[in-house]
Amino acid sequence: MSDIYPSFNPLVNPYPAARSVHYARKGMVTTSQPLAAQAGLRILQQGGNAIDAAIATAACLTVVEPTSNGIGGDAFALVWTKRELHGLNASGLSPKSISIEKVKALGHSEMPKHGFLPVTVPGIPGAWAELSKKFGKLSLAECLAPAIEYAREGYPLSPTLGYYWERGFAAYKRIAQTADNPEIFKPWFETFAPADIAPKIGQIWSSQDHAATLEEIAETNAASFYKGRLAEAIADFCTKNGGFLTAEDLAEFSPEWVQPISTDYRGYSIWETPPNGQGLVALIALNILKGYSFTTRDCTETYHKQFEAIKLAFACGKEAITDPAFMRVKTEDLLSEAFAETLRAKIQATAAEPQAFLPPKSGTVYLAAADSEGNMVSFIQSNYMGFGSGIVIPGTGIALQNRGADFSLDPAHANALAGSKRTYHTIIPGFLTKNGVPLGPFGIMGGYMQPQAHVQVLMNLIDFGHNPQAALDAPRWQWTSGKNFEIENHFPRYIAQELTRKGHAISMALDSGGFGRGQIILRDPSTGVLAGGTESRTDGAIAGY
Repeated sequence: MSDIYPSFNPLVNPYPAARSVHYARKGMVTTSQPLAAQAGLRILQQGGNAIDAAIATAACLTVVEPTSNGIGGDAFALVWTKRELHGLNASGLSPKSISIEKVKALGHSEMPKHGFLPVTVPGIPGAWAELSKKFGKLSLAECLAPAIEYAREGYPLSPTLGYYWERGFAAYKRIAQTADNPEIFKPWFETFAPADIAPKIGQIWSSQDHAATLEEIAETNAASFYKGRLAEAIADFCTKNGGFLTAEDLAEFSPEWVQPISTDYRGYSIWETPPNGQGLVALIALNILKGYSFTTRDCTETYHKQFEAIKLAFACGKEAITDPAFMRVKTEDLLSEAFAETLRAKIQATAAEPQAFLPPKSGTVYLAAADSEGNMVSFIQSNYMGFGSGIVIPGTGIALQNRGADFSLDPAHANALAGSKRTYHTIIPGFLTKNGVPLGPFGIMGGYMQPQAHVQVLMNLIDFGHNPQAALDAPRWQWTSGKNFEIENHFPRYIAQELTRKGHAISMALDSGGFGRGQIILRDPSTGVLAGGTESRTDGAIAGY
């Protein structure tokens, strides 16, 4: 850094700050990275529609936010176009040859989080190609051009990105040091820490391999990734190092168009993608909560009922959600009014102990896009836990996800590991309509925080009249296990004390990074004007015109 450049800490702002709602008429993109939002806007201004902009933004995010997603991850989307809401599930299956017995034979009592074992077929490139083919106006090559440019020419790291990059580097250092075969992590360091040090905030990072891979995906409409040279490189590196993912697994993958699921909440239809996604958890919780009347957000009873509803919804979701072909209960039964009443009756005046689980930390990116034609996209993609498995395919920049870590090694569990199976999936895009009229996309990334944040943000919008930005900025809470909840440091202290007296175990988090990062775009049906909110807990940005 130049000695004439003023010294400052980009992660510190000692003053409370408020963002205003952003408005635009012709198009808008909201996401966690300013450069990615601008990439989407660029595509809109070049004649692309919201679907093209979403693809461009998503591809760019694999370059400018690799701490949370990458080419080797999964994606889900809700797309409003042609007067209809369409759902896309681009989550990959487990390798055909993997099994509980084989994983246990390797000395594991639970699914590992890193290395080759938790790697499932990546769905992101397939999602881009499918969205482009079905609904796009521009070519996939045109949509991926901004991402290729950033990968090749480089870009300076933004503050939150640099913070998580440094944390990821330290984590993978520890993982490699204790691994049986540390050499498998060498390509990760060559790609993301080429001088054996994480790039710093404001420093420029580039990846020629990443650029070349994106170009190949663009030129072949992702065919190379599943049946060509890139597929061969992925399969070869996996099989040579004891992984289960094969060329056949990749060749058999295709994204699936699915029917979105919804529930009515105070006259609004809340839409999610169906299982294997966990959007069902948010809908179950909202079904419970709509049986109460809420007038004040910041009061003990509001939070108590939210806490108990989300615990019950997660207990149900973790018991039931998996690959739809393996589910033992129907989604419509879990969303029935009778089931909601049954769960609501379990909520008492004090905190209850649910059948709980311990949510792991994770990384995901979310974006929303809209255009002047009325097209709107809710899109989310992820490598799961930060950079993912730690496996990068040499010479490609492809970081593989560790989504398989969510499989259970208990054969009796609904989400038990099996070959060619989709696991319980944390990433969930959301969409809001009323009386059949589309209002817009919303989403909050962050592992098991996502359905919890969907509930909180939607109630902020619908019950408490917050604007899109305020709905995102409001203090959040997070259930972690049992009766345990984390709250942000600006959560009302007196309410936290009262919740403790109701039996909840409350702890205050010093870092807001685990409370999700969201985006919202709402479209006024009478004028077409777009109103957007973006996440203040990260480097969130809105680009519109």
